[in-house]
Amino acid sequence: MSVLRPFKASDMFKFNNINLDVWTETYGLSFYLNYLANWPDLCYVQAAPSGRLMGYILGNAEGSNNDWHGHVTALTVAPEYRRLALARKMTNLLEFMSDEIYRAFFVDLFVRCTNHVAIEMYEGMGYSVWRRIREYYGSLGVGHRGRDEEDAFDMRKPLSRDPGRRSVRANGRDMIVDQNNV
Repeated sequence: MSVLRPFKASDMFKFNNINLDVWTETYGLSFYLNYLANWPDLCYVQAAPSGRLMGYILGNAEGSNNDWHGHVTALTVAPEYRRLALARKMTNLLEFMSDEIYRAFFVDLFVRCTNHVAIEMYEGMGYSVWRRIREYYGSLGVGHRGRDEEDAFDMRKPLSRDPGRRSVRANGRDMIVDQNNV
């Protein structure tokens, strides 16, 4: 039986099996430590009984007024543990914390437009495309896999503070913005 628990700094010594996946964005240690210091209640790992990490989620809370929201910064599951609903469980916890503790209006995330499996998963979890951001991944300096300047979908899911579903847009795939306007 695996356990969903808070992400600890020492977990960074154990997540190579996850971070070496082609779809996983990786960051410097200071990035992870910043999230653990500022939003520890939005950072979790899923661990196998052996202690091996199966996946993790990093999130934050940001914005102002009606744009106050939870954000999924990183969500990834090691290839050998996919299709076990681990991503869904971790995302559900981040959504719950964003709703109940942070009182956010919605949760958002960015996903490569070519990552069809992830897009389908997020849509199945109630997320919808808010907008397409041109060359989003190039703006992050992420080019270690040869996919510079790839577009991203900004996907959003309304929470209880958004009963009118203002964070949902029917034509989100048609709303294209430059990465400088994010």
